[in-house]
Amino acid sequence: MRLTPLQMQKMTEKVFEKLKEQNVIIFKDDEKKVFARALLAVKQDYQKEMDLERDVNKMLDDLERQHSGEFQRYKMFPLLKQKLAKERKIIL
Repeated sequence: MRLTPLQMQKMTEKVFEKLKEQNVIIFKDDEKKVFARALLAVKQDYQKEMDLERDVNKMLDDLERQHSGEFQRYKMFPLLKQKLAKERKIIL
């Protein structure tokens, strides 16, 4: 999924709003600082997944060159992505 920085910010804002509505979260530090750190964590996690997808696509390109006739990219992509995510300890 492709997200813009604005979409990431809106998503983080909605999570914060819901947590505050339900009295699940108590800020020990300034709310703006906590929000900035949460947004940074979302952006970093998103970047990790984009890097993972880029690496999976590179691997698929290599496999496709080696096995051009019987290769089904759309079936291999999710399998390879899950395997690499597990190896790199990335939660999808």
